[in-house]
Amino acid sequence: MLIIFQVILSGITAGLVYGLISIGLSLIWGIMDMVNFAHADFMMLSMYFAYLAWAKLALDPIFSLPIIVILMFIIGILVYRNIVRKTVGGEIVTQILATFGIVVFLQNMAQFLWSANYQMIKNPIASGSFAVGDLFLHKAQLLSGVASLITAYLIWIFIHKTKLGWALQATAQNRGAAPLIGISVNKMFSIAWGIGLASVGVAGVMLANYYYIYPQVGATFQLLSLVAVALGGFGSIPGALLAGLTVGLVEALSGYFIEPAYKYVVVFSLYIIVVLFRPQGLFGTHH
Repeated sequence: MLIIFQVILSGITAGLVYGLISIGLSLIWGIMDMVNFAHADFMMLSMYFAYLAWAKLALDPIFSLPIIVILMFIIGILVYRNIVRKTVGGEIVTQILATFGIVVFLQNMAQFLWSANYQMIKNPIASGSFAVGDLFLHKAQLLSGVASLITAYLIWIFIHKTKLGWALQATAQNRGAAPLIGISVNKMFSIAWGIGLASVGVAGVMLANYYYIYPQVGATFQLLSLVAVALGGFGSIPGALLAGLTVGLVEALSGYFIEPAYKYVVVFSLYIIVVLFRPQGLFGTHH
């Protein structure tokens, strides 16, 4: 029984990170009707930023986090204005190819600049574990889970309690009518990309505390975050977080009860079942 609780705890902490990655993806979709296939590769970029801050400046990821989040926000705005903006209003294939092009560019740039070798931050402040009763909690994973919850809450507050957040919601609901009440659609799109990449930046820095860093690290996370967004409902922030938790728990429990090699089979099977019976996702509405 104790082992099961340990597995569940591991699934929850992993699921919260999946949820955080999914929130940014869901936000961009909800506002722009666009899937960013390069989302997790921007997470990879933030992981390298955290590693470089540690290796070159002796900055622990906890201290480099605010700087990297701001940097990722700026990168999000720049990517939208210089690449994505040109595809808005075009064919969906153009948008897909544009973000896939960013994937290829980011992965090859990372390999060129930092090699294909696996890197890892050694002995971060959050390293080690501690016991709560008979359960062992990994400090870095617990910190990642807490950071995910705090970031999700701050994004939810921003979206639902500020004028800029209301403008983002108005753009998501009717981008044609938004300019009639003085909302710049392009500005809202660029802010959505900025927030999306900032949130995935938090996930990347937190993961860098305990996860290997290499150019293709985003691939698995991209697939799982897309599953979480589809499960939660495209455009639903609470849905993305809850679905991320679900994916993390299903992954951990199926790896324990069935076989680690088949855990992703169970996760993707769950995704197929939900898509067949509730295409809008568990928490979403028809867009």
